[in-house]
Amino acid sequence: MDNWWRDRALGPVGVWSMELRNAGRPGVAGAAAELTERGLKALWIPGLDGNGVFEDTGALLSASPEAHVVLGVLGIWRQTAGSVSARVRELDARYGERTVVGFGVSDRNAAAAVGQSFDNPVGAVGNYLDEVDIPAQRLLLGAMGPRMATLAAERTAGIHPFLVSPDYTAKMRAELGGAAVIAPHQAVVFSTDATQARQVARDQVGMFIGFDAYRNNLRRLGWTDEDLVPGGSDRLIDALVAWGDDDAVRRRLREQLDAGADHVAVQVLSTTPGAGLPLQEWRRLADLTTELN
Repeated sequence: MDNWWRDRALGPVGVWSMELRNAGRPGVAGAAAELTERGLKALWIPGLDGNGVFEDTGALLSASPEAHVVLGVLGIWRQTAGSVSARVRELDARYGERTVVGFGVSDRNAAAAVGQSFDNPVGAVGNYLDEVDIPAQRLLLGAMGPRMATLAAERTAGIHPFLVSPDYTAKMRAELGGAAVIAPHQAVVFSTDATQARQVARDQVGMFIGFDAYRNNLRRLGWTDEDLVPGGSDRLIDALVAWGDDDAVRRRLREQLDAGADHVAVQVLSTTPGAGLPLQEWRRLADLTTELN
């Protein structure tokens, strides 16, 4: 499969942001336009339960004609493949083919909430993809386990794994070969204070370490109970979250790319959560990524 990411010149780094989900709030449209003007042309937003996600996608596409919006990821349980495909066609007709959809299975509770079985998640995703009418090169799976990653390589452009280190990226590149797109999520904290940076990481992404899917994946990579404590050990946090000055963050992004990533979706974890859009940190990210092109 063609490497759509490089062909579309999205560059090595994009912005993954929960803040961009509320695309109608003051400042978001301007931020989206500025990000793409600064070279960050892939805007990643979480799908969550799907409510309002396509409205937010349309607002971002409208705000920045240069941007591509990636849903990273949208759970399969609360919306049919047909309805998702129809919404993407509507966006294509209005804004051009600039929407990419990542699908995920979330967890057993998400399936149970809508009366679905989680006994065979890989089979469920495969069945869902059978009904999706979106070009494969504009699809990703939020895959971490080997069976789901293989399905992603066979049926979509590739994978968008969450909460992974460069070691995982290298492992997946070796297993999937050169054709599959690997676009990992990478959290970063612009702080040189180790205590502060690790606490910010624990507060904003540490909760996911307690989820079965992420714990199982981390165990496959050799992490033990000593690391998989609530919030994660210092050693685990340092492996999963880049923190420090610009050089430290740039170094981690380079490690991801050198390990085989085609593109890195960067989530800036603000040291002042709730203070609004992290514009200064996003600008720092844009500046430091110019050397990665």
